[in-house]
Amino acid sequence: MKSVKDLKVYQCGFKLTIDVYRVTACFPPNEQFGLVSQMRRAAVSVCSNLAEGAARGTTKEYLHFVYVAKGSAAELEAQIDLATALGFVEKAKAGQIHKDITEVLRMLSGLIHSLTTNTNH
Repeated sequence: MKSVKDLKVYQCGFKLTIDVYRVTACFPPNEQFGLVSQMRRAAVSVCSNLAEGAARGTTKEYLHFVYVAKGSAAELEAQIDLATALGFVEKAKAGQIHKDITEVLRMLSGLIHSLTTNTNH
């Protein structure tokens, strides 16, 4: 692997982060330090943890950061549900973001499987 940016999961996570920034830009001003901040941090955490993990020296450390990225994606999923229930995100847009999160979670699980399989041999 040349760079973490070459990973499909990183690219999808990056796109997801851009989408989250765009959708939260329309949230009410009183949510800027609440739900907006939480959602953006969770989205950014996916790519950031992939990058930090890949830069670490061991597979064990990398695996730890991939698990953190997966937790952040799951956190974002719950936050999208809340934002939709509060009427901040249109259901169609929320549905697309959910699809993207599901895909990122699937790829993160695959990466975890790959890392654990390669470490156990």
